[in-house]
Amino acid sequence: MRPDTPAENVDHPAEAARLERTAGLYPEDAEALLLQAAAHLELSGDRPAATTLYDRLLSSADGLDNPHLVRALKASNLWEYGHEAEARAIIDGLRAAAPRDPAPWVIVAEALENHDELEAAQKTFTEGAELLIPEGAEPPYATHALLFGRHRVRRMLGIGHDEWDMLADTLHSSPVSLDELHDPKRVWSLGSDNPAELEAEISRLRAELGTYREALSRPFPVAVLHWPAGELAELVAAYPSLEAEYPSHESHLATIEASLRELAASGTPNLGIVTGTVPSYEAFAASELSSPGDMALLPQYATTLAARGRAVAWPPQRTAACWCGSGRTYGECHGLAA
Repeated sequence: MRPDTPAENVDHPAEAARLERTAGLYPEDAEALLLQAAAHLELSGDRPAATTLYDRLLSSADGLDNPHLVRALKASNLWEYGHEAEARAIIDGLRAAAPRDPAPWVIVAEALENHDELEAAQKTFTEGAELLIPEGAEPPYATHALLFGRHRVRRMLGIGHDEWDMLADTLHSSPVSLDELHDPKRVWSLGSDNPAELEAEISRLRAELGTYREALSRPFPVAVLHWPAGELAELVAAYPSLEAEYPSHESHLATIEASLRELAASGTPNLGIVTGTVPSYEAFAASELSSPGDMALLPQYATTLAARGRAVAWPPQRTAACWCGSGRTYGECHGLAA
């Protein structure tokens, strides 16, 4: 998420520097911290410095959790200070790569939209929606922005509603309809001398602000802790007291899927999976002045990872890779019985 506090209330360069220092102290969180730092630099107007941070991330020897997101942010930033050709090349590459995360699609589509490339923006929103929203299934929360952005661009193009637009209308919870929010004529009402028109526009802006705040306040996922096979073997060997919790890796994986399905059946929203590592867990235990062999520490560790943005949303799409790392799709693996 990008910080959006007005520049006059935040020293964005100082905040970016603080985040860079923090990234050096916590390398496991460097990707998220440096993305926030780059956002602060963009808000301060130092877009070349933000690009330098994006390049630093993309050249990282350790690899990235979401390289497509970093490339999308870099493209959007480059275009804002005159590097249109490079931005377009990155956007074309991202569309060809077809990332399975909605965020890169939204960022590059909005970059095209912001530079009046409405046809290309509409195609990009559509490509992302077709790839990431299973046919006949409830669209995952993260994909709503694709549908809303597509609806907005199509209204500006004067294109009639299709099934995706009607789905966007259904998902939109604001008291002001999407058709009204995305009405291209709204810009004229801002210069109107008619108090009724101005009051209506204020109501629409309040509705948009409410939707935006709701998205920002969405809590981090209720996350279940997952240990890869090698990490679990190392964990149990070092702390035998955890054998009762983890009798085998197969049972561990089955418990994760069963727990998440039980939570989903009970109506718990926003579920996710966090993946642990032994060094990270030991560092967490030390920070809590506790022993890693204490089973009561495991859910706290999972919650901490989720709060730090390490959770992967569950369930994945049936055609996406299974969360367990088997190399099979979710539909062929742990989603088989769904």
